[in-house]
Parts: sequence; C-alpha cells; structure tokens
Amino acid sequence: MSLLEQNIKSIPLPCYVMEEETLRKNLRLIQRVAERADVEIILAFKAFALWKSFPIFREYIQHTTASSPYEARLAFEEFGSPAHTYSPAYEEETFAEILRCSSHISFNSLSQYERFYPMAKEFSAKGRGVSLGLRVNPEYSEIETELYNPCAPGSRFGVLAEQLPSELPAGIDGFHIHCHCESGADAFARTLQHIEKKFSTWFSQIQWINFGGGHLMTRKDYDVDLLINTLQEFHQRYPHLRVILEPGSAFAWETGTLVARVVDIVENKGIKTAILNVSFTCHMPDCLEMPYHPAVRHAETIENLDASVNSEYLYRLGGNSCLSGDFMGYWLFDHKLEVGENIIFEDMIHYTTVKTNMFNGIQHPSIGLLHEDGTFELYRNYSYEDYKNRMC
Repeated sequence: MSLLEQNIKSIPLPCYVMEEETLRKNLRLIQRVAERADVEIILAFKAFALWKSFPIFREYIQHTTASSPYEARLAFEEFGSPAHTYSPAYEEETFAEILRCSSHISFNSLSQYERFYPMAKEFSAKGRGVSLGLRVNPEYSEIETELYNPCAPGSRFGVLAEQLPSELPAGIDGFHIHCHCESGADAFARTLQHIEKKFSTWFSQIQWINFGGGHLMTRKDYDVDLLINTLQEFHQRYPHLRVILEPGSAFAWETGTLVARVVDIVENKGIKTAILNVSFTCHMPDCLEMPYHPAVRHAETIENLDASVNSEYLYRLGGNSCLSGDFMGYWLFDHKLEVGENIIFEDMIHYTTVKTNMFNGIQHPSIGLLHEDGTFELYRNYSYEDYKNRMC
C-alpha cells in the first residue's frame, strides 16, 4: 500500500495531494542536469505555482519564470527572487510592476520592445538592472497537438528571423525560444538545429539564450544524458552564451494525485457511469482540452473499447457539473464500484492546479503536501466564500 493510501483518512476529500518524496526526486534530477550541463533551470509558474512549497524548491533552484504581473509578483515576493518574465503583450498600466518584480524581460515583438524600452532603460539607470530579450520563433516544432504548438503557421508568438534587423536593437541581451511541450531530448536536439540555422547569425550579439519549457526531463523514458550532451555541445560552439531552461511540468511531473469519491453510479444503455465529487471541466481541464485519459490507480485505462473487454467492472467516470461533456471513459476496475469509495487520479499537480475553476459552484478540492514521514500538511481548503468572492 502506498504512503498516500496509508494516510488517506487524514486528508480532506476531494483533495490534490502532492508528495514530498517524489517532488524532491524530481528536483534532485533537475539540479543534476543543471550542474552537469552548466545551465540554469528555472520553474515556470504557468505549470506550477503552489507557493507554500517554495521553501522546498529554493533548496534546489534560484529563479522562476512568469508570464503576467501576478506571476511576476509571486516570484518576487514569495519565491524571493525577481522573475524571468515573458508575456505576449505588456500593458502600460502594469509594466512598472513587471519591472519591479523581474530580472529578465522578454518581448514578444519589436513593437513591444520599442514601446517599453525607454521605461526599462530608465528603471535600470535608477537601480537594479533588468536584462531584456526578444522571443524569436524558429518556425519549427514537433508538438502534435495544435492547441499547444507555438510555432504553427500564423502563430502570435515571437519574431521571425526575416523580421530581425542585422544589428539587434540597443538593450537586447538575449533570445527567448519556446517550441516544446512534454517533449523528449531527441526533439530538442532536432529543434536546436533549426534554431541555430535561423538565428545563430545574431548569437554574437547576445549574452543569454532561454530555450523555454517543455523539456520533460523527469519522465521515466526521457534521455537525460542526450539532453546534457546536447547542451554541453552547444556550450562548446557558443561558450559566451548563458543557457536557461524553464520547464514547468518537469518539476511537478508525477508528484501527486487528485483524490475523489464516488457519489453515485448511473446506467444508461448499458453504460455505467460513476459520478464523482470532482469535475473534469473544473478540476482536470487538460483532460478535455488535450484530450487525454488520466491514469486511475487500481484501474486499467480502456481507450479502444471492444467486445473482448469484460463489461461487468467497466465504468465511465463523470464529473458532478451540469456540463453534458463532463465525463471520460472507460476504465476497467477489478471490482464493482461502490458509492463512497475513493478514486485516485494520478499525476494531477502540474498544469492542473493552476487551471482549475469554480464553474457551477462545485466544491473545489483542497490542496496539500504529504510529507515523507506520512504527515499531511493542508495548504488550502476552499469554501463557499471563495466562490462568492469570485462572483462579486
């Protein structure tokens, strides 16, 4: 029996449960990659922002990356260091806050750079300097899901090589490039060839290069040595460039679960649906967006249903919202499900916890950390007041 299952009675349900043991395992691997490859690896808040766990993260990394004024402030005030910030577009009303909370700022377009460079230059002249960069688009990505492909034709992300002047604008210190999503090291190695082909002409003019996120180095089948070798070889070609990676999923990959409960079982035309006290659309939105079937502990995921599957213990899982499509299926259990028993969704920390919502006013799962000694630390318990205050 797992540590979670041994201590589940001490956890308020439903609940996102992050496990310290697996989190530290990921952090140690990321730290090792950073040291061996001589790069900086920073945490992307767009995938993970549970700030009460930041003391653990600070044992292994020094910086984070933000994409909005709120995320930048979280980095500065809660992580304790200024953010590496990128946004598709900054606004005049909040750019001063971005400057206050950032060490690096990447612009998505030349027009954004031209609009905000005077403010950044003035800010740096008065005190702490902010290093500026441009997001560039290599027009190549191996991401298959179009929803997550930042290099698709017509993308709103980044400056194309053909749009760059031969001499970079004053104040540009680096390039920011993002074209991966839960990708392998082999994809990065191939993508890097396109990046160098498109942009190496300007490498002598910059001081740093940020290869963005999507480097899923903590996945079991990820070729960590290939990633390290690829980065080491890049250093040999461009020894003056400081290299930054900013994965989000890699930090929290398989570090925790969403623990739910069966509240009813209904049957229609031979299809049995276990209705849970959580919602896919509210609490696991990536499952419907991607879409993908999350792993359920002690159940087999059935993606291609056929007559050979034993239907006695076959269930769809349904959320407790009014959205007709708030369900997924099928899972084959080894027993008949009963009202009141727990359902454990695996790998529900990265991206999931930052994308939840309170549609239908459904009870939002609590969030907490299961320590290595089995004690449970409740980070947050949500109430009616949280729903009411969001609705004005």
